[in-house]
Amino acid sequence: MTNGAKVAVGGVVAAVILWPLIGFWWALLVVIGIPVAGYLLLDPSQRRRLRRINRKQIGR
Repeated sequence: MTNGAKVAVGGVVAAVILWPLIGFWWALLVVIGIPVAGYLLLDPSQRRRLRRINRKQIGR
């Protein structure tokens, strides 16, 4: 299983667990907001490196 698939499965599991506890919109906010916040906390050089790695994997 690729890393992207693992992240997707983890997101679905988190959404399924959070949905009945806090409601659909709050669960969606958490599932989308945490990765976005993590990305925004990276330094610009780390963001460039992450984008470069993702582009290389797309061209495989």
